[in-house]
Amino acid sequence: MSDAFPPIPDSWSEALEADLGQHSLDLRNLQGLQDFVAKERAEHQVFPPTDEVFAALEATPLDGVRAVILGQDPYHDDGQAHGLCFSVRRGVKVPRSLHNIYKELAADIEGFTAPDHGCLEAWAEEGVLLLNTVLTVRAHKANSHRKKGWERFTDTIIAACARREQPMVFVLWGKPAQQKQALIEGHGEGRHRVLKSAHPSPLSARNGFFGSKPFSTTNAQLEDWGQAPIDWRLD
Repeated sequence: MSDAFPPIPDSWSEALEADLGQHSLDLRNLQGLQDFVAKERAEHQVFPPTDEVFAALEATPLDGVRAVILGQDPYHDDGQAHGLCFSVRRGVKVPRSLHNIYKELAADIEGFTAPDHGCLEAWAEEGVLLLNTVLTVRAHKANSHRKKGWERFTDTIIAACARREQPMVFVLWGKPAQQKQALIEGHGEGRHRVLKSAHPSPLSARNGFFGSKPFSTTNAQLEDWGQAPIDWRLD
C-alpha cells in the first residue's frame, strides 16, 4: 500500500473484507485514508513507522484474541509509538498513562511488580489485542489523524472481534473507547463482557480508573468461561 501503511495481516484480512465493503472502504487499497497518510508522511514526521502501523494485528491474530484494550491515537512524541496501544519499546521512558496502568496492576494483581520498561508485547502474545482507534498521528500533535478514516477502519476490527463465537472481554478506558460499546453489543449479541472506567491518563485516572480492577475482573470472567487467565506479568 505505497508508503502509507503495509498490507493488512492475513489473519485479519478475510474477516474484515465484508464489513469494510459495508463501510465503503476497499480492503485492498483504502484509498482515501492511504492518500491522506501518504501525504502526511511526505510533509511531516508521522508515528508509528510505516511497518508498525498494523503491529497490533500482527501480534494478536483474530482467532487468538481473548481480550481487547482500546486506546485512542498513538503516542506522538519521538520514539514512543510502535503500533500497540499504551506500549513503548524497551529503553523508552514509560509514559505517564502506562505508569498509572502499572500502578493499578500492582494494586489489582497480587505479586505484580512494575517492570523497568513499557513494552506490552507479552500481553499481545497472551491474546490481548492492544488496539488504538486511530492508528497514526503527526509528530507532537495529538489527535491530528482523527476523523480521516481510521475510526471506520478500526470499527471493522472491533466488529470482527465481537462477531466471534468465543466470548471475550472488551476493556474501554475513557469516553472515546466507551462509545464503542454499542458496536460491540450490536455485533456480539450479548456474548461478551464490557468493562468501562476512566482513562488512565494523569488527567482522569483518579476519577475512576484507580480501583476499577480491570485486570483481575478480566481474568475472573475468562475463567468463568472456561478459558485460561491472562498472565499480566511483564519481565
